[in-house]
Amino acid sequence: MQRVMLGALILTVTIYAGICIALFFYQRQLIYFPQPRASKGEPTLALPTEVGATLVSVRESKSNKALLFFAGNADDAAAYMPEFSASYPNHAIYLMHYRGYGGSSGEPTENALFTDALSLFDLAYAQHKDVIVIGRSLGSGVAAYVASQRAVAKLILVTPYDSIERVAADRFPWAPISVLLKDKYESWRYAPKITAPTLIIAAANDTVIHLKHTQALLIAFTNGVATMKIIADVDHNSIGNNAEYLTLIARF
Repeated sequence: MQRVMLGALILTVTIYAGICIALFFYQRQLIYFPQPRASKGEPTLALPTEVGATLVSVRESKSNKALLFFAGNADDAAAYMPEFSASYPNHAIYLMHYRGYGGSSGEPTENALFTDALSLFDLAYAQHKDVIVIGRSLGSGVAAYVASQRAVAKLILVTPYDSIERVAADRFPWAPISVLLKDKYESWRYAPKITAPTLIIAAANDTVIHLKHTQALLIAFTNGVATMKIIADVDHNSIGNNAEYLTLIARF
């Protein structure tokens, strides 16, 4: 009997360890879903990197104003050009295609995305001193980091999280996520350093980034810096088609 119990225990531990090892080695395939660039008619610029270049879809403008957008983990950033062109007709618009996305070289990692995002901000800021930064879902972590490091005019975070580590811990409560996870995107760490007026837009029915993670991020900001709007009857993916969402984006 003891041998049977010991054997069952060893089997259970082996299976558990195997699953954790698989999570460790394949974690980035669970975070990043690189998309091709469907529309290639818009102008692009190339940010040089150590592995080639990160591409950015651009709408040029001689205005002093610019908008930088960091998309979700399964988005084609260029697809947002019509939306932002309509909402911000007087702004130059820069939509970054993460490494591995939309023709950009390399593979996406937290450090790579942060590095490229700062490079893009610096390039835009050299020509436009009023720079709005917008991040959606995964991109909210990139946008929050940029806003904590640079003189952002305004920050908009759409369906953001306090950290991917905490989101993953909810999804895999049985796994030692804090030990396994490489790319943690700890926006709660950067929020206290952000001084730009910030709008957080959440989806009431979001099952990808649960509302508690967005509310935890809001609390991490210094009082008075950030406000949050929750849009009813939308989820993580449908929020972008909502009229209230588009109005909030345009008015802020």
